Amino acid sequence: MRVVDQQAGSYAEFEAFVAGAAGRLLHVAVLLTGEPEPARRLLAGALARTYANWRRLRADDPYDYTRQELCAAFARTGWRHHGGTGVLARLNPPERLVLVLRLYEGVAEEVTAAQLGMPVERVRVLCNRAVAALRSREAA
Repeated sequence: MRVVDQQAGSYAEFEAFVAGAAGRLLHVAVLLTGEPEPARRLLAGALARTYANWRRLRADDPYDYTRQELCAAFARTGWRHHGGTGVLARLNPPERLVLVLRLYEGVAEEVTAAQLGMPVERVRVLCNRAVAALRSREAA
């Protein structure tokens, strides 16, 4: 009976996490994909992986883990989401990913580089290129 109570408690904690974080995570996913339906699929996969590891994550930051899973899934499938709609549609997938992590989510360059497996200088270049592309669009 105790195992069932622990599982129910874990599920309730996960539900509370989803209720609090799903809106912002969905917005991150929509910024990345440019389309609502692919964004929902990416987020559902990231949340499923978070739930699968929930017991281990409760002491850590589940939002950070879920965002990492979401970004990793986008990085693997970003070529499918090239284009789309929205202000970031002209950016290529790596530029979108870096821009969303750095400017929307406020993740430090070093952390972004570590999460994406690239040098800090590459993150800086991608972010600067993405910002320049968006500014040139505003000027046009």
